[in-house]
Amino acid sequence: MLKALPLEAEASTWGDEIYFGIPVNAELEESAQDAVDLGDLAYWPPGSALCIFYGRTPVSTSSEIRPASPVNIIGRLLDDWSGLKGTASGTTVRVELA
Repeated sequence: MLKALPLEAEASTWGDEIYFGIPVNAELEESAQDAVDLGDLAYWPPGSALCIFYGRTPVSTSSEIRPASPVNIIGRLLDDWSGLKGTASGTTVRVELA
């Protein structure tokens, strides 16, 4: 995954999740999660996509942030992610190693 950085793509959104396809093809790991924490960065194998979770998704429960299906957690946002609120689909997003 790190070899693919930096990445720049048009974002899609699903609730308070930004995701976009990346040039990585990886399998679902044994440690994959069906619930994530605020600020988690994850790889979603069915869509070969990087996901940035900054709040609830349409399938979240009252106590959990849930992706569409299990994801491989690959990192965490280091800065305040509240600025991601209101990101529209089609917005250009850049991800780079801190």
